[in-house]
Amino acid sequence: MQSSSSPQSSSPASPGALSRRTMLAGAAALAGASATAAATAGPAAAAPVAAEAASSRASGHKARTVVFRDVRPFGAARARDLVVVDGRVSDRPAPHGAKVVDGGGRIALPSLVDAHIHPDKTTWGGSWVSRRPASAIADYVAQDVELFRSQRRPVAERAFGLMAHAVSRGTRGMRAHADVAPAYGLAGVEGVAAARERLRHALDVQIVAFPQHGVIRTPGTAALLEKAAREGLIDMIGGIDPIGFDNALDDQLDVVFGIADRHGVGVDIHLHDRGEKGMKAMRGIVERTRALSLAGKVTVSHVFCLPGLTDRELGSIAADLGDQDIALTTVAPSDSLVLPIARLREHGVRVGLGSDGVRDSWSPFGNADMMHRAHILGWVTDVRLDDELRDCYDVAAHGGADVMGLAHADFTAGAPADFVLVRGECLPQVVVDMPRRDMVVHGGVVVARDGEFLA
Repeated sequence: MQSSSSPQSSSPASPGALSRRTMLAGAAALAGASATAAATAGPAAAAPVAAEAASSRASGHKARTVVFRDVRPFGAARARDLVVVDGRVSDRPAPHGAKVVDGGGRIALPSLVDAHIHPDKTTWGGSWVSRRPASAIADYVAQDVELFRSQRRPVAERAFGLMAHAVSRGTRGMRAHADVAPAYGLAGVEGVAAARERLRHALDVQIVAFPQHGVIRTPGTAALLEKAAREGLIDMIGGIDPIGFDNALDDQLDVVFGIADRHGVGVDIHLHDRGEKGMKAMRGIVERTRALSLAGKVTVSHVFCLPGLTDRELGSIAADLGDQDIALTTVAPSDSLVLPIARLREHGVRVGLGSDGVRDSWSPFGNADMMHRAHILGWVTDVRLDDELRDCYDVAAHGGADVMGLAHADFTAGAPADFVLVRGECLPQVVVDMPRRDMVVHGGVVVARDGEFLA
């Protein structure tokens, strides 16, 4: 989650204090190596556009073709035309009379994926909220409830504002965690779902029912999770620190995995527990994933127990994660806890990057700008080389796509035409300077210009 201080000037937390920085500090690291091979567990890239065009002709559908003129994919030295047919990149010449959008020599980069965000909690676009001290998760949870009750704008409006802003900054996909607890019922899930519907032309969204108040320690939560899954409101069931917060490892995991198994949804568990508590939870997650044949449908977020493991220990758990295709997500507010992405990818582990909470009761920081998050990732992991900076962008773009099961927007024939156009020299410079997103394209349609979302 977002740090309470900028990367340029950080200060250590007070001994024993629990803050968003100390509890949720996590950074996806490159371990000093270039992570060039993303582990793709999602659907394969779409069939070539030529085949789709043939199918369209056979059905009487007139293909929608757009030419993005004079663009430089990945910062190539020479500009070219990018042909898009029915929302996917084509390697065939554009037909006469196709719509043309001038790219003006800008760099074209894959749109980004926010693999972990909490849009239901946000106060984005509203009045300033002053926050009180907190010393434990329960304190933050209580302030969550107070903030929720004090907001005049419903979840749907606040979430839409933040999610539309994310689109304007180049986000194509988002895994949104929405709190589910007796204090809210399903208001968070329903509000984010309403925002998703309004943004369906511009953003791919998966919704996680997140039991922030605990699954076992808060009676009534399990029934709400079951209801959300049964009614088809969500894509995934969440969990939170089965030992450190819920104090019920087997009970929580049995409930979460049981719901996922019964209703055919995925799992995404917040795991902040460190040391043996965290590793014991990880082993429980791996065991249940294997037992229920849920390979490829489980994610663990934050995963603070992995940093600090010996190379042998890390290799062992990474092999298990890769074997069961369990994905990981992380955020990048500090260098205190860094996921070794390159090492994890050696075992085929999918790792994505997210922005986490944005201007909520936990912290006043956050902006849902995944290019900024890639920049922070580079800063806190102290990268210097061009390849390392490119890898930071790769984690924010293709890493998140892998976690969500989205095809890579890599400009190859058949790839989704989801990209941003920016002015700059090259990709490494873009990661450092974070230029304005002059144009954001989703499915071949311009959805934002000059940093402004187009409704």
